[in-house]
Amino acid sequence: MITKMFPYLNFDGNGQEATHFYTDVLGGDLVGIATYGEAPDMGGGEMPEEAKDMVMNAQINFNNGNTLMISDVPPGMGMPFQKGNNVSITVLYDDIEEARGIFNKLSEGGKVIMELQKTFWSPLYGNLTDKFGIDWQISVEDETK
Repeated sequence: MITKMFPYLNFDGNGQEATHFYTDVLGGDLVGIATYGEAPDMGGGEMPEEAKDMVMNAQINFNNGNTLMISDVPPGMGMPFQKGNNVSITVLYDDIEEARGIFNKLSEGGKVIMELQKTFWSPLYGNLTDKFGIDWQISVEDETK
């Protein structure tokens, strides 16, 4: 079952500024900002120095239950930033097998960007672009939170 669905905005190095701007303008609560430099090594090679202060994930919560997520797209990481196509839909699930099935169906005729895998923030996460050009992030909520 889907536990939550929300927009995820990507930026080209000004994610910190955008996060604070949207928090102020929209009146949300900034839950946190994590940078790429703070993240543990995921085996993808050395993080470029210019990316270490970029936003890996920022979360703004609103009192109506909605959420806005923000991230910078770091240079040289295989996911080039493209202005105008920098929004994805994130879907959180509470069941690994359901998330896996949805991911597989969405990826048919599309392009997998990151295969489903365990990450330090989720027991199962992956992202893809579907056959219509829509970017999706599929994630299972970490039960320890």
